[in-house]
Amino acid sequence: MAGLQAGSPTPEDITVHNASRVLEISFSDGASFRIPFELLRVCSPSAEVQGHGPGQETVQTGKRHVDLVAIEPVGNYAVQPTFSDGHNTGLYTWDYLYLLGSQQDKLWQDYFAQLEAAGVKRDDPMPEKAGGHCASH
Repeated sequence: MAGLQAGSPTPEDITVHNASRVLEISFSDGASFRIPFELLRVCSPSAEVQGHGPGQETVQTGKRHVDLVAIEPVGNYAVQPTFSDGHNTGLYTWDYLYLLGSQQDKLWQDYFAQLEAAGVKRDDPMPEKAGGHCASH
């Protein structure tokens, strides 16, 4: 995953809201987003979710009530969250967080279409293997 693009907005404030399960993030260009933990988790940039190439993505289910238990900075370009289901391998660059925040409506539509295509429900437990995809960046 690439680091920051030159001139990209950088976070000025990141707040974890555990009660409402959202990550609030304000950027240097004035944009501010409230990204649900579920969206962060189902669109994790990790190989576990995205696969190692096109068509290898794994649809994520049962993440509606996932919590964010920790979030660690990675250099000056990303954060690495740990979710309550144990997932902690995704590195979320500032650019990717901005994309998640600014494209939420499309990402939710894509996620629901992905669930339907895989023949699974949002709250189903995770299957052993399932196909699907999330946002490419």
